[in-house]
Amino acid sequence: MSTRIPAGSDTPPLGVARPPVASPGRDDAPRRRRGGGRRWAWLFMLGWAAQVAVRLWLGSGQTVPVATPDESGYLFAARVLTGGPDADMSYGTVYRGGYPLLLTPAFWISDDPVSVYRFALVVNALISAAMLPLAFQLLRLFQVRKRWAYVFAHVTVALPCVLFYSEFALTDAILPVILVGWLLLVHRWLTAPAPAGRRAAVRVHLAGVGASLLVAYAYACHSRGAVLLVAHGALVVVAVSCRWRSWRAGALALLAAAAGTAAGMLLNASLLPHMYPAGDNNLSGNVVQRLIEARGWAWMLSLATGQVWYQSVATGGVAAVGLVAVAYAVVRPGGTLACSPGRTRALALTVVGIVAAVALATSAALPVEYRVGNYVYGRYLATITPVLFAVGVAVLLRGAWRVPAAGAAAAALTVGAACVVQWYAGDLLTQYTYTGYDFPETSFLTWDWTSFRLWHATLTGLVLLAVAVAAVRLRRRGPLLLAAVLTVVAVGMSVTATERIARPLVRDETAHTDIRESVDLRAQRSIAVDWNVPWTIRLSHYYWAWWSDGSVFDARWTPPPQNVDLVVLAWPKDAPAERSWPAGAPPGWHVADSRRTIEGDWVAWTRS
Repeated sequence: MSTRIPAGSDTPPLGVARPPVASPGRDDAPRRRRGGGRRWAWLFMLGWAAQVAVRLWLGSGQTVPVATPDESGYLFAARVLTGGPDADMSYGTVYRGGYPLLLTPAFWISDDPVSVYRFALVVNALISAAMLPLAFQLLRLFQVRKRWAYVFAHVTVALPCVLFYSEFALTDAILPVILVGWLLLVHRWLTAPAPAGRRAAVRVHLAGVGASLLVAYAYACHSRGAVLLVAHGALVVVAVSCRWRSWRAGALALLAAAAGTAAGMLLNASLLPHMYPAGDNNLSGNVVQRLIEARGWAWMLSLATGQVWYQSVATGGVAAVGLVAVAYAVVRPGGTLACSPGRTRALALTVVGIVAAVALATSAALPVEYRVGNYVYGRYLATITPVLFAVGVAVLLRGAWRVPAAGAAAAALTVGAACVVQWYAGDLLTQYTYTGYDFPETSFLTWDWTSFRLWHATLTGLVLLAVAVAAVRLRRRGPLLLAAVLTVVAVGMSVTATERIARPLVRDETAHTDIRESVDLRAQRSIAVDWNVPWTIRLSHYYWAWWSDGSVFDARWTPPPQNVDLVVLAWPKDAPAERSWPAGAPPGWHVADSRRTIEGDWVAWTRS
């Protein structure tokens, strides 16, 4: 039997004695601990600063919302929260106020739209880089050696689900950090020994309250936060029922969650009349309809499977290894995670439940948009991907003889998910609209930014998984080789996605909609945009006219309003710009700008 120490393990195999270690004197031990603590503090400070710098560098070319309508919705919500003008986004998705709250200080510095947008990216960078210490703590929780936990924490922070989305004004930039922070706090609350004194009891209560406030804030940020809120509540109830925590600790945690949720609901309700005066797109109606129809369940299950497939391939199979390991821990917990088997099972079941609930709920709510991203999409599960990735890394580093079995199970999961996607979507994967922004990882894996290739991406992901399994079998350099491969792939995905997806979108959106040189937008206090102008262009006009109340009308049935300062109309193909106003422009109005673009044609009218 081999006695080789598994890569990343702190403990020698059974039957192998530890080498003798010289015991430092009592006077030297505290000094050594203080010196080691200072070194680690510097490592984390410098590492965090480096991650912030990388994010600011990648986002340096972003000046206008391109992930529409999401980015626009959050920016307009921040504007409304600071007392700024309204932006009519009726019949669209409701964007919640939790994330925009972080952007409100931007209005203390500047009221220019580009400056506010850049401030949002700075906020993203500061928070997103905080994944470094959190990922380190998560890997240490899985008993990965300290130095390798630090190395792979950097790899986790470099994943596109953490790095790439920090380049945009999206909740996706902060939700992964919130989820990992919640998981660490709820683990501490759940597994702490029975408090023996006042201080210990306070620490337990603080962990419970902190976890509750984090999930409440996640709920205020995005509907995915509702899944976290339910999972948190269920975990608290189970902990009290199993007597892992006292009823007082459970009641305090639930009270904090309820108070935070109530505050979030009030915040979100305050935005509705300013941004959705005619109502939203009723995504809840989609959920209900699909739950009562057999074809609705087929849609949900297949799209949810496509989301799982995407996270597996996007991480070179490592997240699939993590998902398999978490699912195995539900059946055979084994008392890992420095806690009892029952608590390990509860935590593992919570993670699996979050994956399933997010994938199914988002698939149920998603309207049919005739795009490839309906069937394979990465953003929704990107929130929990860092957790699955960290688990997968721990299995690879510490799994020893289990690594090939875990790799085989992850490969089977990936191929099976790809088969489901192929069976359900079929030719629609090539016939529907391909949006490059939906596929930052798979575009890199297939080296194709114009079309989606299911099996090419699957094969590349499986090759990376095979490389990972083979790398950790090496005696000394395995973990380093694994970290190098995963880092190169992850950074390559974000860099190429920035250069080939994000930057071109910014250039096109600016060229198609920026009218700052032709109109004094600061003097325009209100803007009305024709409903027949494509919604991406409509929201961009709201963005550039940052100081104006934004409203919408349908020029087919309603005359353009004349009680506004700027009107944007759809431009018929066979007419000059001056004839775009139905029945002729009233006196005092003239064409200020006009564009024919691949997204749609429009004419901007202002008063003389």
